Amino acid sequence: MEEVNQRLLVGYVTNRKISQQPSDRTTMVGISGDQSVDSGQARLKELGYKQELKRDLSVFSNFAISFSIISVLTGITTTYNTGLRFGGTVTLVYGWFVAGAFTMCVGLSMAEICSSYPTSGGLYYWSAMLAGPRWAPLASWLTGWFNIVGQWAVTASVDFSLAQLIQVIVLLSTGGKNGGGYEGSDYVVIAIHGGILFIHALLNSLPISVLSFIGQIAALWNLLGVLVLMILIPLVSTERATTKFVFTHFNTDNEVGITSYVYIFVLGLLMSQYTITGYDASAHMTEETIDADKNGPRGIISAIGISILFGWGYILGICYTVTDIPYLLSETNNSGGYAIAEIFYLAFKSRFGSGTGGIVCLGVVAVAVFFCGMSSVTSNSRMAYAFSRDGAMPLSPLWHKVNSKEVPINAVWLSASISFCMALTSLGSIVAFQAMVSIATIGLYIAYAIPILLRVTLSRNTFVAGPFSLGRYGFVVGWVAVIWVATISVLFSLPVAYPITAETLNYTPVAVAGVLAIIISYWLLSARHWFTGPVSNILA
Repeated sequence: MEEVNQRLLVGYVTNRKISQQPSDRTTMVGISGDQSVDSGQARLKELGYKQELKRDLSVFSNFAISFSIISVLTGITTTYNTGLRFGGTVTLVYGWFVAGAFTMCVGLSMAEICSSYPTSGGLYYWSAMLAGPRWAPLASWLTGWFNIVGQWAVTASVDFSLAQLIQVIVLLSTGGKNGGGYEGSDYVVIAIHGGILFIHALLNSLPISVLSFIGQIAALWNLLGVLVLMILIPLVSTERATTKFVFTHFNTDNEVGITSYVYIFVLGLLMSQYTITGYDASAHMTEETIDADKNGPRGIISAIGISILFGWGYILGICYTVTDIPYLLSETNNSGGYAIAEIFYLAFKSRFGSGTGGIVCLGVVAVAVFFCGMSSVTSNSRMAYAFSRDGAMPLSPLWHKVNSKEVPINAVWLSASISFCMALTSLGSIVAFQAMVSIATIGLYIAYAIPILLRVTLSRNTFVAGPFSLGRYGFVVGWVAVIWVATISVLFSLPVAYPITAETLNYTPVAVAGVLAIIISYWLLSARHWFTGPVSNILA
């Protein structure tokens, strides 16, 4: 008990007092006069942690990881069917900005907190510091588990989407669905998924300097890929939609019994909201980022902002090639109902008599998805490393072990393994897998919202900002962010088809409630007796 009390004292009280000191930290400040320690490392020591990971990421590298996880090529391409089915081009074009604007509020609030607490723990550490001593352990526990489970679900979803995209590329390359093309079974897809995760784990076992370089390539690939595709596809296509169609056509032919315009628009927003997520990676990489109290927030905000602009350009370019929505969504077309794949394929086939160019364009997207999954594993592993460092995970000493290359190697392979296990649910039921994946959006955003809510309630008068501050607008922006998360949590739990059956039921609320029940049960039965929240490791 004495040891627990000491850990709690160092892990919360000391950090809380230090965090409320004036935040006029300079770019290069020393500890006891050492001018070689940058502001992020100095702040990390103030918060009670020693530097264990290699601090080698620039602001661009930090941005690149979040930008690669958001990856508009990944999110929009793999969920384009959802936006097209529910509202069509109107939902795609306008819904992107609706989701983008509110997501920016979430990002701004997170960036402000990140500036004050630049640690790999990110969200769960913030919750502990903002909740007050009474609620710190529980707030940290809830946030941490929603965050890490949501991240694992994102990785499972991204790499599974890549496996499906590879299957579509093979299908089109061998003649298409109507030409006797090869369609792999569910077991083939899951095997591809496992192979992708294995490669991602291998890459994430490399030093952070190598990952930083690959991350920069990934960011540039996403930027250039969007620019090329948003211009090339409508330029090559022989059939183009009118501007009036793109900006005013609202598709109600969804074949799932939903006729309300508002309801349809809301369901279509899922594509946009699913895409613009994962930017908490910039926070999880702060212990490896130079001047993290400044560059972490910059990474979050720039990743969201640039994704919104480039994503809209990509959506707009693709929408100008949409002329027959029912056909693009039909499972009888050559791509088996994969809308963007069919768009790319038809654009080149109609112009040149062969869809090979479209298949190559799908390859460009596939590389972007690959980079997205790689960056997701990077973020997952840093969260697992930090959470286990504070003793929150089973076998914690194993998962926060750092190798000679200063990489949390065991956390890397843990994250890849769990993501693979999550995808195995697709073999039993695609409905079960979709429920699992739903945690990627709702679960993550719940984790985003908890520290923001604490910032505008319990800590509204005590929070001391770091170098990045929203000033007097922080309170308003924070509440907008919290209300938006609460709103989408409800909206995305609504039925997506009528009549409601076991096959059409939206299992999102069931999945999220199930995760919550497990987290709370674990807390009540065990963790409340030993988990005290973030713990300093400087005394270790």
